Amino acid sequence: MPVIVFANPKGGAGKTTAALMLASELASRGARIANHDADTEKWITQWSRLPGCPESIEVVSEITEDSIPDQIDEAAQRAQFVIVDLEGTASLMVANAIGMSDLVVIPTQGGSMDAKGAAKTVKLIRNQERMARRSLNHAVLMTRTSAAVASRALKNVKDQLDRAGVPVFRSALVERAAFRDVFDYGGLLADLPEAQVSNLAKARANAREFAAEVVARLREWQDERGAA
Repeated sequence: MPVIVFANPKGGAGKTTAALMLASELASRGARIANHDADTEKWITQWSRLPGCPESIEVVSEITEDSIPDQIDEAAQRAQFVIVDLEGTASLMVANAIGMSDLVVIPTQGGSMDAKGAAKTVKLIRNQERMARRSLNHAVLMTRTSAAVASRALKNVKDQLDRAGVPVFRSALVERAAFRDVFDYGGLLADLPEAQVSNLAKARANAREFAAEVVARLREWQDERGAA
């Protein structure tokens, strides 16, 4: 089953939020998820201990650079999707997970520091491609964007990525209160109380759009590999 890795050595880029929103949306569609929480803060592990965490999402917390290859392999045998939220460093663990991925999502905010983190991740992907002698499916996901207007910094980052030939998701994760509230309330995005969370319908639509593009990219990648 597909392995989806979230990586960016820059802290605060939105990795954990994007990983959990993807898991939440896929689980709400009935998929079984193995979510590997390799981030040092363990936010997804903390979320899983709140009321409402569905049985369809298994959170794996005890992960090392030596154990992660076996853990990913084992999870791929029992889950429909394996999601890995990586630590915010360029470590051997990160390299190992990227090397096993079917899709690397590189969450990036619209700022120069995040763009530099994304560039480091792309460089690591390129190194893994040379070592494995195969290409790796990857794309940058813009996160915490404004629903109203794109900033000059965001446009600059997109232009840099375009010039560098780095794929970018068409969808972006907009800054929404609902994406933060999931970590407080627990459960899935679909379970949040509409009366207490602002713009919940728009947040759900945003998560659906992102998840749909992830699935589409995985299918396209599989088709390309099958035709090669």
